[in-house]
Amino acid sequence: MAFWAILLCTLIASLLGGLYFLGVFRRRRPDEPPLDKGTIPWLGYTLDFRKDSSEFLKRMQRKHGDIFTVLIGGYYFTFVMDPFCFGAIVKESRSKLDFRTFASKLVRQVFGYKPIKANHSIIHASSTKHLMGDGLTIMTQATMENFQKLMLFNLSSGEEKRVWQEDSLFHYCYNIVFRAGYLALYGTQPHQGADNKEKANEHDRIHSNQLFHEFRKYDHLFPRLAYAVLPPKDKIEAERLKRLFWSLLSVKKSWQKDNISGWISDQDKLLAENGVPEYMRDRFMFMLLWASQGNTGPTAFWLLLYLMKHPEAMKAVKDEVDKVSRENGQEAKPGSPPMNITRDMLNQTPFLDSALEETLRLVAAPILVRAVLQDTSLKTSSGTEYTLRKGDRLALFPHISVQMNPEIHPEPHKFKYDRFVNPDGTKKDFYKNGKRLKYFNMPWGAGVSICPGRFFAAAEIKLFVFLMLSHYDLELVNGEEDIPAIDNSRWGFGTMQPVRDVRFRYRLRF
Repeated sequence: MAFWAILLCTLIASLLGGLYFLGVFRRRRPDEPPLDKGTIPWLGYTLDFRKDSSEFLKRMQRKHGDIFTVLIGGYYFTFVMDPFCFGAIVKESRSKLDFRTFASKLVRQVFGYKPIKANHSIIHASSTKHLMGDGLTIMTQATMENFQKLMLFNLSSGEEKRVWQEDSLFHYCYNIVFRAGYLALYGTQPHQGADNKEKANEHDRIHSNQLFHEFRKYDHLFPRLAYAVLPPKDKIEAERLKRLFWSLLSVKKSWQKDNISGWISDQDKLLAENGVPEYMRDRFMFMLLWASQGNTGPTAFWLLLYLMKHPEAMKAVKDEVDKVSRENGQEAKPGSPPMNITRDMLNQTPFLDSALEETLRLVAAPILVRAVLQDTSLKTSSGTEYTLRKGDRLALFPHISVQMNPEIHPEPHKFKYDRFVNPDGTKKDFYKNGKRLKYFNMPWGAGVSICPGRFFAAAEIKLFVFLMLSHYDLELVNGEEDIPAIDNSRWGFGTMQPVRDVRFRYRLRF
């Protein structure tokens, strides 16, 4: 009898443990946010969330208010939609709310890289040195030179006539911006003497184009890879692509390049000093490529598309670009040397800045996640105080809560190129319920997890658009074509991508 009693107790304990793991026994405590577990144990709302995160969170907000906890794939996520809470959340100590727990798991899953404790400080220090301030001036110049290499190399030879050329806008923007950024960061083909320079440039054009096509294959798989829902065939392809990029971006090959950026070289040296093995540093290089180039090209696509769909915006930005060019002696004219747009010139474009910010407001949709390491109190703007439970995850989705909020941004679905700038060129303030907001647009994240390369990314996009508007007339092949819908599978991963491409025409202005 004793044996059967022990066996029965073991079975009951296992059953109860399984039910606990599935979330069956989870109950809302009096001081906690509304709890919604869905109808499927453990999975909860996983399928709804993956299908369309934005629509799911809007539905939950209508049902529960500005703060609620939902079960997604075995984890309890508390979403906070009250922007007046954001400051307290992003400033909270890492001992209570930690973004690294979630980020570490994600980068290991999608890039094969296992972070070390010093990773955040290494990335932050290197980005501050090389992608901001004086370092950004150097990086802007390097990126400019690579845009010239990719876009303007035919102009002086007269090969490119003033005739309309047609292409797919998303592919064109993503291709050019990705390749210029890649070459600026990871270096260029070595050459000896002026005679071999053009051969090296042609190698860079071919190599970067091949790399981009492989990157797009990986980029297509990225959302499902992040959610760990790739079917077997795609999983094999994802692993092949990972190994390819680990090889192409290996530190051995990188150190053979000329003009490798300090941002790349410094981080590799610091990782090596911290004992990270070479094979893992190769994987880190792949992670940096996606982090730096996975969103800039798509953003440039949306910005140019919105400008072409809004003639008044196109005229204002183009007039501004031409004015800055004239004042700095950099006009694009027949027979003149290629334009050299500097960081100082990019700082003289308030309308372009506003148009970029407006584009990001419409299409940038990151989800900011923190692990709750201990019970933490959170007070909402209404005065209600909630407790976040240890072991849960806290999440912000600024795209709904601030960027598309009509109380903050009237007519939020409309593109208004001057939404973020006053008539005198100064930046606008934004309010909700009469109270000034600090967080009214969050395409780069916030707090300790804010994108460290945001200034370089913005400079990269602006350089590309500046060059396109300076050298080319642009128009859509079908001027009546609707702006394409976004791909719902990419919610939470930065700039959204379109469900289809758009054909456009371009020709030399002069």
